[in-house]
Amino acid sequence: MNIKLSVVDQSPVHGSHSRREAPELTLELARMCDELGYHRYWVAEHHDSIHFANPCPEILVATIAAQTRRIRVGSGGVMLSHYSPLKVAECFRMLATLYPDRIDLGVGRAPGGSGLSSAALAYPYRPLHGDAYEQQAQLLGQFLDGTVPANNPFHSLSVMPDNEPTPGRWMLGSSGGSAGLAGKLGYDLALARFIAPDHCHPSIFEGWQQEWQKAGHQRQPNKLLGIACICAETEAEAMLRAGTAVYRKMTAQQGTPENFLTPEQVQDRYRQMSPSAQADYDHILSGYTVGTADQCLAEMEQLSQTFDCQEFALVTVTHSHYDRMESYRLLARHK
Repeated sequence: MNIKLSVVDQSPVHGSHSRREAPELTLELARMCDELGYHRYWVAEHHDSIHFANPCPEILVATIAAQTRRIRVGSGGVMLSHYSPLKVAECFRMLATLYPDRIDLGVGRAPGGSGLSSAALAYPYRPLHGDAYEQQAQLLGQFLDGTVPANNPFHSLSVMPDNEPTPGRWMLGSSGGSAGLAGKLGYDLALARFIAPDHCHPSIFEGWQQEWQKAGHQRQPNKLLGIACICAETEAEAMLRAGTAVYRKMTAQQGTPENFLTPEQVQDRYRQMSPSAQADYDHILSGYTVGTADQCLAEMEQLSQTFDCQEFALVTVTHSHYDRMESYRLLARHK
């Protein structure tokens, strides 16, 4: 199988551990994935969340890179609307200097949290809500490359460290909204099927590549597909473990989030649901890649052909940290 396996880690607050342990569990998983041969390890950004414990990906990126040997490490992603493009460029240029050829900078348009957290991050100013995202992404790329135009007031700025190589540059998207922009500005594309599988189509990659070619970028573009994946020794056990993530997503969409439930608690809730609610649950589950290692890898092979994509970034959320570790371990050993 020619596909590459990578990781997007949302640093979930596992029911099996305390909240303060979540960052250390991310580090433990990253060290294991480095040893198992995973290609990339990205960490996500969330604010004001009861489920995900990483509000500052640049800090975890630095720590993971220091504790691993060869795996690429990056952000999946920095929620750029909250931040200065200059500061993001400086942070990730520094990381690329300390860990050459191992750092990826992924950026996204979404707020990664509540309206209140967006307001607090912008204070004492007003949050941008993505209104200036295109301009921010363009300026960030120019700061990274040292190509700020002469007529730009920031042209004379020295972005330090001034070095090669610069970090890999990625844009995250869950539908077609950001894909065209990524192609236009020369960002590689990470398509997050795990967020909105119903709206994730191969045409998004095609549109991005068309914009890339139209813009005349010289280098070969990279792409990956992010999928929700739960793997276990048996299909039945994988389906059971997936319940925690599926129920979390279902209640989040309904605006009634609660702490991660055990798989058994989810099954009890499922039995009490109305037929329409069960149908909603089943539909969310259908967008996950769930099963034994052979079953999951076979589905990835099908997705690889459908999307013409050879790299998959796996998002695995379980109640138990052990179950999450086992999912990544089984897939790496069967690939």
